[in-house]
Amino acid sequence: MIRAYREIYLNSAQSALGDAFDYAINVCKISGDDFVKLFVASSISKRIENGEPAIISGKSGAEIAVDILYETTGKQYDVEPEERMERSIEYWIGWVIAYYQWYSSRRYADIFKVLTFTTLQKMYYTLHEVDITKFVEIADDKIKEYFKDTNLKRIRISYGCSQMELSKLSGVSLRSIQMYEQRRKNINKASAETIYYLAKALGCTVEDLIEK
Repeated sequence: MIRAYREIYLNSAQSALGDAFDYAINVCKISGDDFVKLFVASSISKRIENGEPAIISGKSGAEIAVDILYETTGKQYDVEPEERMERSIEYWIGWVIAYYQWYSSRRYADIFKVLTFTTLQKMYYTLHEVDITKFVEIADDKIKEYFKDTNLKRIRISYGCSQMELSKLSGVSLRSIQMYEQRRKNINKASAETIYYLAKALGCTVEDLIEK
């Protein structure tokens, strides 16, 4: 899988997002659910998804949180971060979600549709001391259960075209499109040309159509 940034930047991204959640919620007193909404709505979440070095390794967590809050609310926060001996639940939530987004290449908006702040709080007590691969396994199961439609079907419907129309636009046979959407054929094993023409017809990227 092609990821937005190299693994050497992952620790920095996790620490920064962990600190951002901790700062916004525990220092600025923004509720967890509200901060998730603001984060997802901000350009910062998209810039992390795209692997922008200025964000994933160029800013502190507090700076990221301040940028998110100012962009989405227009309010300037300049509260000094508090020194903490232990990592908070909020830190773990930002830290683990940063890892999962990098690992899965899913959008934060989609991840938080399934793994709400409250859900993640509950997961903390059983998962914060185990290997992160256990969290990934559980998160994958929850997300696959929520997004039962294939990416191809979901994007096609959002685009507003029928299978027949997509076939005509892309040049991919109607039967193949039907089988990809029914998971009777694995789109991940389709030719690069097939996925390219489908993505071009739908105005999305090739990566958007790949099943994680």
